[in-house]
Amino acid sequence: MSENHEKKNLRTPIVCVMGHVDHGKTTLLDQIRGTSIVKGEAGAITQHIGATEVPIDVIVERCGDKRLRDKFIVPGLLFIDTPGHHAFTTLRSRGGSLADLAVVVVDINEGFKPQTIESLNILKRFKTPFIVVTNKIDKLYGWKSNPHAPFLTTYKKQTPETQALFETKFYEVVGRLYEQGFSADRFDRITDFQKTLGVVPISGLTGEGVSDVLMILLGLAQRFLESALHYNIDGPGIGTVLEVKEEKGLGTTIDVILYDGTLRKGDTVVIGRLGEPIETKIRALLKPRELAEIRYESKFKQVPKAVAACGVKISAPGIEEALAGSPVIMATPETIESVLEKVKKEIADVQIQTDSDGVMIKADTLGSLEAMVHEFRKAEIKIRKAEVGDVSKRDVMEASTIEDPMHSVILAFNIKTTPDALELMDEHPSIRIFTNDVIYRILDDYKNYIKEREEELEKLRSDTLIKPGQFKILPGCVFRQSKPAVVGVRILGGVIKNNTDVMLPDGTVVGTVKGIENNGKKIPKATVGMEVAMALDGATVGRQIKEEDILYVHIPESDSKVLEFEIFDTLSNDEKETLEKYLAIRRKDKPFWGK
Repeated sequence: MSENHEKKNLRTPIVCVMGHVDHGKTTLLDQIRGTSIVKGEAGAITQHIGATEVPIDVIVERCGDKRLRDKFIVPGLLFIDTPGHHAFTTLRSRGGSLADLAVVVVDINEGFKPQTIESLNILKRFKTPFIVVTNKIDKLYGWKSNPHAPFLTTYKKQTPETQALFETKFYEVVGRLYEQGFSADRFDRITDFQKTLGVVPISGLTGEGVSDVLMILLGLAQRFLESALHYNIDGPGIGTVLEVKEEKGLGTTIDVILYDGTLRKGDTVVIGRLGEPIETKIRALLKPRELAEIRYESKFKQVPKAVAACGVKISAPGIEEALAGSPVIMATPETIESVLEKVKKEIADVQIQTDSDGVMIKADTLGSLEAMVHEFRKAEIKIRKAEVGDVSKRDVMEASTIEDPMHSVILAFNIKTTPDALELMDEHPSIRIFTNDVIYRILDDYKNYIKEREEELEKLRSDTLIKPGQFKILPGCVFRQSKPAVVGVRILGGVIKNNTDVMLPDGTVVGTVKGIENNGKKIPKATVGMEVAMALDGATVGRQIKEEDILYVHIPESDSKVLEFEIFDTLSNDEKETLEKYLAIRRKDKPFWGK
């Protein structure tokens, strides 16, 4: 196979830019798009729907070495414009990630943030090759900017003090990467990018180091992805829905990243949705107009076909319920049945309802839903239902029927709660909705909620649970014989509270504690070792009870089960001993009592 033929069969690698909000993802993309300042000599940057294509000629020109043109066989790089891990998780292919490469942007001055860690977790899971970019080096104290220069060129022009500050900040990021399980170093110090993660310092604002980013991405694509980038230009178009949008004059459209084959106007396509897939015909394929054509009323121009890899807007009837993250596959009369089945199966695989009980999770796209399910399963949290879409009134109604307060929750990633659902929430204050745009934050919030609820329930149970207690009526300490009997007692074990029934060792209930005094003061309870005066209603000294009798708190069978089988380890030693004596009394004639 000739080199030119090989090049024709290699599609453009798809690159996702990820990282924490405000760390410079968009600035980096703008800087990459701005590479057309190379006077347009080397080739134009093409704007796609949801993506920007930077041809190899532009990258070579930006790197300042035309000899590189023959070194690389990939046709360029396709950067996804939708910033963040939202795009990464949305772009799916057969349950995996569609992105071939990723860039994680970290502000060198601020370091790691929640979405940085989220991005790394997602990349780790999908085993996607990536680089880390430490942005905003121009904000370091004393930094002298050299616009568009490679990093090493600009670094050498800094003072020793600025270089030292840079090294400190840079290796703080490397240290955090190590904590996340990555061996990382500055890109120019790495010999094997398979073993060591490359970190590229840049300024998205001034363009310093951006040429290094492009070079390393090309190198990674060439080294690790060549076989994965082969595609069939004449084959059926296959892509993923990036977004479902309303466009003026067009109605509902879908933005699609096409990663294999060709789509043409008039083609039949099958698109994923909840339930049966959508079968429709492409009414129009649309691309953004060039800046020179902005005088046109429409932002888009129609094209007869789209070839992978690219971003394209599709106008077609009946696509209102298309799902972001679902497949779009071109079909012929011969293949339509198998394509419908394939798309249906891929959507069904994500509609996870495997547990009979558990939480409800909702997300903005299929990819996000998969990422949520993965993290929640890892945390051993049961999932009753997993769906794409905003939190609806139906979801709240369903949650209101769940008796377990730990499961009457809705965990929502990157979506809204509809107004009628919020209205219904007012009628069901026990239902909780946890929303966030960082998955592990939702997970943490839910875990904290569970912990708080368990502590509340434990306290409630502890306050209402009848605990074990044992006391002895002291000789010479009968202060009243009856109505109520008042006697001096010593607490031998556990705790004695007001309003608890007490019984003799033969199991006979003889009265109720109606008051406890210690040194003339009324107290709500008495604990082991205390000697107190106790009023016993219903008992008469000399008839039901007498001096030196040992009595026990009468524990209902339901409470004894909780004490023995659920919270036994939380009891004190004297409470455990007292409970064991009490259970022996109850089981003397009924061996299975309380079991």
